[in-house]
Amino acid sequence: MERVDTIVIGAGVVGLAIARELALSGREVVVLEANESFGMETSARNSEVIHAGIYYPKGGLMARLCVEGRALLYDYAAAHGIAHRRCGKLIVAADAAEVATLDSIRARAAANGVDDLRAISRDEALAMEPALACAGALVSPSTGVIDSHGYMLALKGEAEAAGAMFAFHAPVTRIAAGARGFVVETGGAEAMTLACDRLINAAGHGAPALAQGMAGYDARLAPRAFFARGNYFTLTGRSPFTRLIYPVPQPGGLGVHLTLDLGGQAKFGPDVEWIERLDYAVDPARGDTFYAAIRRYWPALPDGALAPGYAGVRPKIAPPEAGTQDFLIQGPRAHGLTGLAHLFGIESPGLTASLAIARHVRALLEA
Repeated sequence: MERVDTIVIGAGVVGLAIARELALSGREVVVLEANESFGMETSARNSEVIHAGIYYPKGGLMARLCVEGRALLYDYAAAHGIAHRRCGKLIVAADAAEVATLDSIRARAAANGVDDLRAISRDEALAMEPALACAGALVSPSTGVIDSHGYMLALKGEAEAAGAMFAFHAPVTRIAAGARGFVVETGGAEAMTLACDRLINAAGHGAPALAQGMAGYDARLAPRAFFARGNYFTLTGRSPFTRLIYPVPQPGGLGVHLTLDLGGQAKFGPDVEWIERLDYAVDPARGDTFYAAIRRYWPALPDGALAPGYAGVRPKIAPPEAGTQDFLIQGPRAHGLTGLAHLFGIESPGLTASLAIARHVRALLEA
């Protein structure tokens, strides 16, 4: 049985960032991925937004790692020539009651260290985005968009240049903790068994199940997995907006917002649809509810202008009635197993926070 220093399970954006971080620190790293390539699940099905860190409860990992990760990500993208744009966004209130909600959003953002939000009037918002309808808004100048695939390519390339190895078509079937670290078994056409001193479970949706089935780990510490599908619909015509447009958040997500890709193409979503199992199918009928939500801030949206796009599924670890959740990153102090880190519930802002998450995991394992 071959032995390596570190195994990372999962080659999504967070697993790639961790592999890069550990490889650059001198660790021997092997990344195991069930799919045929990297970033094929949650990392390939998001809005590619670089979040400012506005909405998350003060003191939580989401808040701290998003703000830290946003600065790291902008610097990384600039240094590595990754396409991105700091386009900014407007958080819009549809009526007077929602204008009051903007004050609490701004206060929460400030508590998280996001100090560049600015409240503007309806007239100021319309001067910035004439097609908009609102009673007031917040401007977030540090929100942007990034080529997430280009970013993941850069992470993988740096990890490999530092000696990391990748095994695709390698679904993990069993993990056992022992006196000398961990034993990991994989399936697939070329099944293998590896031993390692350090193990990072960054398997996204599959992370809770892997932890629950891990020999030598207290399964009661692993959360239950929940699935919140977010559907996206694309605008068939030209977008009248130059910034991202977000309504006041709704339970489970940030509402049906408008985002722009780097070419200026607009898409709307995600909505929040709680499902029992992973399923990425988009029901075209859900577009009917999108029209009403979008017309609260863009009344001129034409009939028939939306086409089904794609869906992503948030790896939730809290049920719908919980409303919010935080990242759950368990290191040795949480479970008592030296060299082990489990990452649960890494949904948005996981892309933005990925470099900061990697630093956090490294620190947990080196403490």
